Amino acid sequence: MTTAAIITIGVIVLAIILFATEALPIDLVAISIMIILVIGGVITPEEGVEGFSNKATITVAFMFVLSAALLKTGALQVLAHRLSKIFRYKFNAGILMMMFMIAIISAFVNNTPVVAVFIPVVIQIAHASGQSPSKMLIPLSFASIFGGMCTLIGTSTNILVSGIAEKEGEQAISMFQMTPIAGVLLVVGVVYMSIFGIKLLPKSRRSKDLKSKFDVNNYITLVELLSNSSSIGKKIMDSELVTEFNIDIIEVRRNGNSFTLPPGDFELNEGDILKVKCDVEKLKSLKGKTKTLAVSPLKIGDSDLSGKNSALVEMVITSSSEIHGKTLKELDFRRRYRAIPLAIKHKEDIKHDDLYDVKLSAGDVILAEVKSHYVKELNKLEAGQNTPFVLLSENHITEFDKKKFGIVIGLISIMVVLASLGILDIMVGAISAVIILVLAKILSMKEIYEAINWKIIFLLVGALSLGLAINKTGLDLFIAEALVDQLAPMGIIAVISGLYLATSLLTEVMSNNASAALMTPIAIAIAHTSGVEVLPFLVTVMIAASATFMTPIGYQTNTMVYSAGNYKFKDFFKVGIFLNFLFWVISSFMIPWYFNLV
Repeated sequence: MTTAAIITIGVIVLAIILFATEALPIDLVAISIMIILVIGGVITPEEGVEGFSNKATITVAFMFVLSAALLKTGALQVLAHRLSKIFRYKFNAGILMMMFMIAIISAFVNNTPVVAVFIPVVIQIAHASGQSPSKMLIPLSFASIFGGMCTLIGTSTNILVSGIAEKEGEQAISMFQMTPIAGVLLVVGVVYMSIFGIKLLPKSRRSKDLKSKFDVNNYITLVELLSNSSSIGKKIMDSELVTEFNIDIIEVRRNGNSFTLPPGDFELNEGDILKVKCDVEKLKSLKGKTKTLAVSPLKIGDSDLSGKNSALVEMVITSSSEIHGKTLKELDFRRRYRAIPLAIKHKEDIKHDDLYDVKLSAGDVILAEVKSHYVKELNKLEAGQNTPFVLLSENHITEFDKKKFGIVIGLISIMVVLASLGILDIMVGAISAVIILVLAKILSMKEIYEAINWKIIFLLVGALSLGLAINKTGLDLFIAEALVDQLAPMGIIAVISGLYLATSLLTEVMSNNASAALMTPIAIAIAHTSGVEVLPFLVTVMIAASATFMTPIGYQTNTMVYSAGNYKFKDFFKVGIFLNFLFWVISSFMIPWYFNLV
């Protein structure tokens, strides 16, 4: 084995560890992969940066823009709210219809913003129908995954596999070549979730009492400034409450008036009643030291937490969010979003202390108090393609522009038809559609840059570098021959099955794009070693790399619904392991049969 091959194996092992542990941001890991391979001499600098000009990368970037344009029309928001009518008749029928609808949309639109739009609406529907949102949010995420598998543009994974294959001299995959297989899996997945999967999901109702849900009872209290307080006459920013004890002042009540989320230069007076957020130990320390605070004995519930001029909001951090990996202090959260954090839910843990120093991750939920008039601004922020968060509120802006919708959906339809007929390359079609949208003033150049999920782009660049290294070092052929030697005696079904299983298990611990980039060269080598056409093996990788249901970290939409639905890790495992098994068995037999390999 050559030195280059050993370096590549080392990079693969390191990448798996870093992706699985989430020790570093995935985009940083991806670019590091490329740099290590270049420094190690496995690939040249020119080959390292080829990923930026790869057709797959460019196509994915412009598909993000088209998804953002569709989102901007308000069509998805309107459709999401009309969904509630289906649930008037029967809950199970509603789940069935919801999943098919989400799947169809996700086949042509990036599924992350689709799920972001539907999460708050699904929660509202659950409350209105007396059901738990936990019965609906995993089906929502899974449906988007089912749909994304069905077309070339449904997920960046499919585009990536096609791009790698084309780069290695294979024929590019057309728009619907995977649809017959993925379509059957879509139906199986929806039926399974509607009849069996939903019974495995937790029944506990998502609490509408945010105080109880986030356990903030002991962290929000009323205090009174007495005559000898050193804070009297000082601005909030200069008060010992802030400088020494790091207490958040949510509201100041003075002479019958309330000042919600007062600015830092707000001056404090004697007798002011302050609603503050702090932990019990800080409050005891402050009271014991100054003897200037009278702790109110009032029981504070949600109605007190969110006063007349403020509202409580839950903010779910998305996978593409700029917030991911940062602290509230680094974000200047209070000034930027006009909000005070009250608690942070990370997976199954709720944090109350030192919130400004907590490093945030995708899927975390921030409970915050926001000025009422600013909630609309947060909703507008949420409406973008790369929304930093999803608000779990029930009142969303649904401004629908029919004219813009007609233009956007028309361009996407033309692009899909021409690409499926082989008349126009999908990359050229996507770029052309975006240019027309800019000329029609539906999108600005600034919105184009903002719409692209640069984390995914960097991930693709790193993944393509890894795929190239595997091919150059001959590791793909080495692994392929080993697999074929072991499985070929049992038939082509066993070979397809082995490839699917390896890709699926890898995806559960790595990014789906990274596992696809790793397995695509191996899939091509297996086909050549077996002396059969490449397409069935590429479709196998496409489906296996997307069909990840056992963990909340395997796919970005699973991460988004994880905290929003109050799920535990085991909830995904219980409902997902049998679904993974079903897809594996069906694909193992159907792919060889459909492509006439048996």
